[in-house]
Amino acid sequence: MIDKCGRKIDYLRISVTDRCNFRCVYCMPEQGVPPIAHTQIISFEEILRICRVMAGLGIRKLKVTGGEPLVRRGVCDFIRAAKELPGIEQVTLTTNGALLPQYLPELIASRIDGVNISLDTLDPDTYRRITRRGCLADVLAAINAAWEAGIPRLKINSVLLSSINDQEAVSLAALARDRDINVRFIELMPIGLGQNFKPIPGAEILAQLTAAYGEPQPFCGRIGNGPAAYYSFPGLKGKIGFIDAISHRFCSECNRVRLTAEGHLKLCLHYDHGLDLLPLLRAGCDDEQLQHSIVAAIEAKPLSHSFGRPEASHTDKHTMNSIGG
Repeated sequence: MIDKCGRKIDYLRISVTDRCNFRCVYCMPEQGVPPIAHTQIISFEEILRICRVMAGLGIRKLKVTGGEPLVRRGVCDFIRAAKELPGIEQVTLTTNGALLPQYLPELIASRIDGVNISLDTLDPDTYRRITRRGCLADVLAAINAAWEAGIPRLKINSVLLSSINDQEAVSLAALARDRDINVRFIELMPIGLGQNFKPIPGAEILAQLTAAYGEPQPFCGRIGNGPAAYYSFPGLKGKIGFIDAISHRFCSECNRVRLTAEGHLKLCLHYDHGLDLLPLLRAGCDDEQLQHSIVAAIEAKPLSHSFGRPEASHTDKHTMNSIGG
């Protein structure tokens, strides 16, 4: 699919649930989120139908997210089925890691193409402060288990927050010292609860790492499906990536759309407009009608986000757990 800006849209991020076993301070309220009726949650069968239709339009890569995707029963079976769809070349997963060890055998059996594990700190107290629920030891064990199990394309996603974990870039990057694990630093998006925190620009993190590890070399190859810019550092086996959505916006290269757990096709993280697919599906639309509606929606994908700009309008009021990142 080509949108009105000439961008090739070949990547769909799927939030299979807005539920999570953590309550990260920039993502989800401490008390959780109001329950959504089961009938309002898109079924795996409905998601697979959307994926099949979108694969016919050029979608090639799927990312399964949440909330925490592993809290939804049957997600590994869904991943296996998605892998079998004609035209789909890659299915990957983003998780907080807490439940990962118990699902590793199923994920390996499903032929998962990659796993991203969210980890913002290596200090147990700071980890509890950020996640409000999680245990750092469990996630570190999950990373080790995933590595030893041979999970491909294993990545760590880290978000640094001013005055909380902003001095931990060097220690987090060290996770890539002896193993081919890529560590990515993601600028906090000012969405929902994220507006309450000050993000750390990627340039500042790069300077910290350069001072600690030496001069980096830009990596020109392709790693993953997203916009991360990767570097090789002396003494680190894995690569270090930067996703600088705010300080170095990359909207002109955006190749993705998102599907929420309520069946909303979301065109841009910043804006709430898009297309509600669930009513179409349950009204009995055929595949041709579904395809036409999706194409029309994607043609209206915004040119760019406007975070931090006074002209910003129609901003999304959701918290990040319901969007899927």
